Amino acid sequence: MPQVSIARLFDENRSELKLTWLQGDRATCPVLDSQRISGSSKGLTGHLNFIHPNWIQIFSHTEAEYLQSLDEQTRRQLLDYLSASGMACLILSDGEHAPEVLASLSSALNVPMLASPLPSLQIIWVLRTYLGRVLAEFVTRHGVMLDVLGMGVLITGDSGVGKSELALELITRGSGLVADDVTELYHIAPQTLEGRCPELLKDFLEVRGLGMLNIRTIFGETAVRQRKNLKLIVQLERPVGGQFPGLDRLPLNASSEEIMGVSVRKVQLPVAAGRNLAVLVEAAVRNYVLQLRGIDSTQDFIRRQEQQLNAGASEEPS
Repeated sequence: MPQVSIARLFDENRSELKLTWLQGDRATCPVLDSQRISGSSKGLTGHLNFIHPNWIQIFSHTEAEYLQSLDEQTRRQLLDYLSASGMACLILSDGEHAPEVLASLSSALNVPMLASPLPSLQIIWVLRTYLGRVLAEFVTRHGVMLDVLGMGVLITGDSGVGKSELALELITRGSGLVADDVTELYHIAPQTLEGRCPELLKDFLEVRGLGMLNIRTIFGETAVRQRKNLKLIVQLERPVGGQFPGLDRLPLNASSEEIMGVSVRKVQLPVAAGRNLAVLVEAAVRNYVLQLRGIDSTQDFIRRQEQQLNAGASEEPS
């Protein structure tokens, strides 16, 4: 189950948001997990809200003025609502200082209080994107994930079919490695899957006969990618008795595979001696890009053939 602690959120966004940890115990700080969040009506992060509290509350100058304008009884009542909301973190934005009552509440509940000099909207934009990534549901797939010509491609197939060797050749042609053997696919948006590599396997590619290769060390920084959105699946098929059952020589309809409710275009490539699979994968990517632009070579050929047949039929003597 995807989850993230407030301490990790602080560490991974500290530089970008110029965060300072004001109070709260890092060792026992709250943890956000996708199950709790999906079962709640609360928002992930937003400006201080007493009616529909967010998991992460942002406190800016506007909220400070609002609290100061309230009478003591109303202020105490609202803070009681806030203490019962189960908020995970409070962030002071715009260089704002926390009122004593808010600091005392944070301390009593052991809710971390952070501070940033940046505007509240900028903090919200950054944290929404960050939390959307780290809390996304994910599945794992056996295969090699690459950035081929700017498109995320997952190469799948039976063990020993040549996925890693193909990936190595594509890397030498300018592609970037995302993950080898185990690819984690995160559902970060309704129709978007993001491929990432498990921490243990980052930068490594296993090639039979050579062992583990550190792609970053061998080919440089430009040969690896931290993440890439999955757009195309290339499945390598072995021949069975010299034949490739189930493969059409001229597929009329594009095939796809559904992963976590997202339909991903899929291409099947036969593996045989003399076939340059790296060139074929690049051609598949280029062809898919054209299809996204409304240019379908197969359908163009069929229409041309039909026009030729119709022209021939019209020339026949009656």
